[in-house]
Amino acid sequence: MLTDFEYQALMLSLKVSGYTIVWLVPLGIVLAWLLSRREFMGKSLLDSMIHLPLVLPPVVIGYLLLISMGRNGWIGKWLDAHFGLVFSFNWKGAVLACIIVSLPLMVRSVRLSLDLVDRKLEQAAATLGASPIKIFFTITLPLTLPGIITGTMLSFARSLGEFGATISFVSNIPGETQTIPLAMYNFIETPGSELEAARLCVISIVIALSSLLFSEWLSKRTSKKLGAKHG
Repeated sequence: MLTDFEYQALMLSLKVSGYTIVWLVPLGIVLAWLLSRREFMGKSLLDSMIHLPLVLPPVVIGYLLLISMGRNGWIGKWLDAHFGLVFSFNWKGAVLACIIVSLPLMVRSVRLSLDLVDRKLEQAAATLGASPIKIFFTITLPLTLPGIITGTMLSFARSLGEFGATISFVSNIPGETQTIPLAMYNFIETPGSELEAARLCVISIVIALSSLLFSEWLSKRTSKKLGAKHG
């Protein structure tokens, strides 16, 4: 059985990861489509900026978020004054941090899947009078589903394990920003709490592994259905 502390950290982690996916999926699809199907000035720079979180230390990302999106940051101050929206030191900031660190995984997965879509199918639909929007939603998007599923589950698992950017941007506040990794950090820093840290470690591994296994199963199942439909 989970203790109240473990349950609170688990529910907050799932909440943050869930909201991350809600925002990340449409954003990742749009960016992946732009990078895969369009040529424009600054494309290489956009690609590099999207993938920058893969090579930057998470603490640097958290610091950049703090000075830009914090209550006194140049963007955060404006959002607070005009919309009452505050990201620093609350769970919304944790979601924002997770979106940024998970974005490369989402975009890369969807883009690879988009690159594998047979463009002749889209061209054939266009010659039959289908609009670009209809082609995207009836042909391109369904054929990209395996990549979307993979990117979603990888991003979900990555969000569950996010630590550096989160603690730098929103601190470690029990019940507000203290997700499983941050709760583990508390236990690791507290003498005699090794068992509690180990329990949270096991919970994290089980959830992350389950997400990856489910992603693999769902992606294969979707690929088979798409192959049978277009075979």
